[in-house]
Amino acid sequence: MRSTGRQRRRPPRRRRVAANGPRTIHLAHSPDADDAFMFWALAAGRIDTGDRRYVHELGDIESLNRRALAGELEVTAVSLHAYAYLADRYALLAHGASIGDRYGPRIVARLPRPADPRAALGAGSLRIAVPGELTTAFLALKLYQPAARHVVVPFDQIEEYVAAGRAEAGLLIHEGQLTYADRGLHLWADLGEWWHDETGLPLPLGGNVVRRDLGDALMRDIARDLKASIQYGLAHRAEALAHATAYGRGLDASRIDRFVQMYVNAYTVDYGPTGRQAVAELLARAHGAGLLAAPVDVTFVAAAT
Repeated sequence: MRSTGRQRRRPPRRRRVAANGPRTIHLAHSPDADDAFMFWALAAGRIDTGDRRYVHELGDIESLNRRALAGELEVTAVSLHAYAYLADRYALLAHGASIGDRYGPRIVARLPRPADPRAALGAGSLRIAVPGELTTAFLALKLYQPAARHVVVPFDQIEEYVAAGRAEAGLLIHEGQLTYADRGLHLWADLGEWWHDETGLPLPLGGNVVRRDLGDALMRDIARDLKASIQYGLAHRAEALAHATAYGRGLDASRIDRFVQMYVNAYTVDYGPTGRQAVAELLARAHGAGLLAAPVDVTFVAAAT
């Protein structure tokens, strides 16, 4: 049975997948152009998923992080930061990562960039609006400047929040990385660029996780379906981009194309050795800095062959 395109906002409770017969799998992801691109083939029934039927649900990444903590969903997009608190219940799918290679979340402000943005953020005289404390953007910010004062604001309201003077700076994810200048905001730091300077690695931001209680065989089949969806989208780019346009939140076609190029790439098809190393390094540094209470044992589930 193929995937359905039906989208539901919130399930009433955690669901279990039946051991026999057709399997309904609830898969959640962000309503963003890059996620829409990679899940398009799966939602549109363009790939054979056998007896696995997918029901797609949409939610902002911080909401999905919180729902994953409760174990509500069989498969969901999460922040790599949130995965540190989920590893006992979920495994990380080897496919579907959002990884920035020398780019990533951006710190912007109404005032021009100071000589030392890190020092300015640590001085205690300004607040930075962040998209959620479980986002990887927030974790990267705390690695960049542990003393930064923050306020949590929905990710799609941060630009306006800063432009209106309600916070002195903002931490932008998703399409805000491309649109901040439209509101007269100034770039202070690109955390993906900073991370690469520090480590020589790309910055892993988000991934997809699968609940371990589904069992090894089904987890590998789900990984196969997701990988096939990404590969199909890349092979039929024009159609996938047309679908992603509906999730662009005001981006024009050229910016949607650019944003998808940024976050649907070779690392999305498979983390590969470098992507896996980047995840391990991020979580190890977070633990070493006291931002995570314990080391994280990362399990990757790759597509069945």
